[in-house]
Amino acid sequence: MTGPSSRQREQIGLAVVGSGRIGSLRARLASEHPAVRFLAVSDVAPDHARKLAETVNADAWSGNNLDVIDHPEVTAVVVSTSEGEHLQAVLQALERGKAVLVEKPIALTLADADRILACARAHDGSLHVGYSRRFRKRYQVAKEQIVQGRMGTLLGAAARVYNSRSQALAMLTRNPHATPVVDSLTYYVDLMNWFFEGRRLTQVRALGQRGVLAAAGHATDDLTWAILQYDDGAAVNLGVCYALPEKYPALGQAARVELLGTDGVILLDDDHTDQVMYSDKGVPHVYLPNHAVNAVFLSSGTPGDWALGDFIGSVASETRAWLDHLATGKACHLATPQMARANLEATLAIERAARTGETVELPLAP
Repeated sequence: MTGPSSRQREQIGLAVVGSGRIGSLRARLASEHPAVRFLAVSDVAPDHARKLAETVNADAWSGNNLDVIDHPEVTAVVVSTSEGEHLQAVLQALERGKAVLVEKPIALTLADADRILACARAHDGSLHVGYSRRFRKRYQVAKEQIVQGRMGTLLGAAARVYNSRSQALAMLTRNPHATPVVDSLTYYVDLMNWFFEGRRLTQVRALGQRGVLAAAGHATDDLTWAILQYDDGAAVNLGVCYALPEKYPALGQAARVELLGTDGVILLDDDHTDQVMYSDKGVPHVYLPNHAVNAVFLSSGTPGDWALGDFIGSVASETRAWLDHLATGKACHLATPQMARANLEATLAIERAARTGETVELPLAP
């Protein structure tokens, strides 16, 4: 019998493009993966790339993203640039035959998303999109119940996600098109499209209300509520509010998800209110430098948490799953580019419906 140690494993030469928060996390996780034999990092701010390279003991670094994508030792690329800068790096990697993991959303416009999909088809490329909510245990277990048929036919669902205005303002300052709907509610659009896999969204209605974010100079709703309908009539209610007080105790997304089927119901509380801490010394925010809160919901950081020298949580599980897939061929349930495009289309439709007050039919024109 062949033992596990003799199984064929591909060695990975990895470039991480973008040395910000998530790029740095992915690079640190990759540096510890047994299949990664070469690691390069880059950033348009060279100091960021140099510091990350020192942290992860990278084999190469650059202030030019194309340099690391083009490196002959690199076989796979993580694109962790800001949302509006995904296109060029993804196209360059795919054109060179390198596997790609790009952060969500795949792009900020359907035209850019379509260029990426066309490039992936033309080069028979391996492309996955990072929707890390899929790698939270509770959502994986829920998907298993659906796959096993224990829910019967899904009739509908609901999800809402809250976060502080501090998070929203940081997102919008980085990119004014990275709105709470396109940049954050997209996680829950993706979960619903994953749970309702095989069905197609046909119609979106939505309402929004402005206040805090508009007062800070952003033409963006504080909250948005939407109703989405699939081609079999199933209805989904989604909501987002990223204008909670600056010191709201969640360090990331606070969510609830409900699934309703002919034979069952699943209710998922992801608010983290069962893990409360108060510290006079403050607790740092995983996304926002120099932002700390005294009262905090532990384990509420969206990507995960540092614990005893390791980073644990959904981004860690997602990164390892993708690297395992490249190294061993093991199936992974990261979002496909087609799913990511569908998610983008749905969020753009939600914003249009909230802006116009009209029902929006899908598909949208690119």
